[in-house]
Amino acid sequence: MVSTHPTGVQHSGSQYLPQRHDTSANPSPNQELLPLTARVHHHDLLEIGGCDVTTLVEQFGSPLYILDEETLRSACQQYRDAFKQYYKGESQVLYASKAWNCLAVCAIAASEGLGIDVVSGGELYTALQAGVSPQKIYLHGNNKSREELILAIESGVTIVADSWYELHTLVEIAQPSLPIRIMLRLTPGIECHTHEYIRTGHLDSKFGFDPNDLDEVFTFVSQQSALNCIGVHAHIGSQIFERQPHQDLAAVMVQWLRDAAKFGLNITELNVGGGLGIKYIESDDPPSIEEWVKAICEVIQEACAAENLPLPKLLSEPGRSLIATACVTAYTVGSSKVIPEIRTYVAIDGGMSDNPRPITYQSVYRAVIANKMSSPLTQTVTIAGKHCESGDILIKNALLPKTEPGDILVVMGTGAYNYSMASNYNRLPRPAAVVVANGEANLILQRETYEDLIRQDRLPERLKNQELGVNS
Repeated sequence: MVSTHPTGVQHSGSQYLPQRHDTSANPSPNQELLPLTARVHHHDLLEIGGCDVTTLVEQFGSPLYILDEETLRSACQQYRDAFKQYYKGESQVLYASKAWNCLAVCAIAASEGLGIDVVSGGELYTALQAGVSPQKIYLHGNNKSREELILAIESGVTIVADSWYELHTLVEIAQPSLPIRIMLRLTPGIECHTHEYIRTGHLDSKFGFDPNDLDEVFTFVSQQSALNCIGVHAHIGSQIFERQPHQDLAAVMVQWLRDAAKFGLNITELNVGGGLGIKYIESDDPPSIEEWVKAICEVIQEACAAENLPLPKLLSEPGRSLIATACVTAYTVGSSKVIPEIRTYVAIDGGMSDNPRPITYQSVYRAVIANKMSSPLTQTVTIAGKHCESGDILIKNALLPKTEPGDILVVMGTGAYNYSMASNYNRLPRPAAVVVANGEANLILQRETYEDLIRQDRLPERLKNQELGVNS
């Protein structure tokens, strides 16, 4: 939440635009602050995907998620093509759709050849409805319900088994003539320098089998005709800039492949997870998509050669680094409050219900005023949400031009874990979302209405038409 700008001269919102030093270069979206198509219109207005952001707000309202299709497709292509370039075996990139699971996003990812990683029955259903091939869908989760497992089995997707309870449940519900395709999620015990809540690879984690139980797990699975174990999976966290932990993970996982063969298991797939970080502020310096993929491929191939093992099908499941930079959120500025010599609050028409990451993870963001892109950044303000929580602060110490009610404030890098974690706190309807490309904007998520908010409410007959404090 605390967002301290670097010292030095700050020019205007235009400084955040993607830099084009080499027109032949293919920029890695995760290393940019704004979507790849972001430009400043000749009227000093921010434009994304050929669409003026202020016009989009006039048409669709605010808050508004604006997804740039070109940026998303570019990220998908860079992952896909880098694996093809640097890995000598078969590979498959999966979009970790918990970052943002909806029909349009799943369809775009699938159209670029990606599979979909899902973590619930709802995400699985959405991916299937988007037309994703079940052979390219992998179901994760540390406590999948029986109903979710049955849906996965009937749909023909791969299940990433996470616990002993799940393995026993799968054996119970399996059809004798139709083995269930599974992978095993193991906890590698690798630490990353990231937020405590998004570290999933260390031993003290709710996810995956303990590596000390590896022999017992392999023994059990090898004895179950109902289970067709085709791979192993591990994930060490998210928003990671370091290269070494992923390289360490890859080497550990190849050792698991070697150990599985001792139990007669024919492991043909290896999923190294995702976790590549993105640039949320100027000082963030993540590796490019190509750099990350190249490092993973090299260490897997070296480790397999050292163990004299054939190359497995190599899977990865990026989420944030595919979708985050591709989306911004546009808000309308409302009231302000000046506390002399302390702080100036500028309020917007959204907040923690459409972006819970600052209050949950202390995440930091940058913002611009879409209708004042060349205006000098003269104000340091705290951008406050409209929810009835003192902690509903999107950005503290944001550097902006002088703001007025009606200005359109745009927060960058909001494609991951914004809509997917959105809520109806204070009974605010969730925002609309549009995808923009070549000057065209298409609605992909309709704005909720007040009627939507009470759609699932039920009022018992005995509570209707009662006077306050009087029993019927």
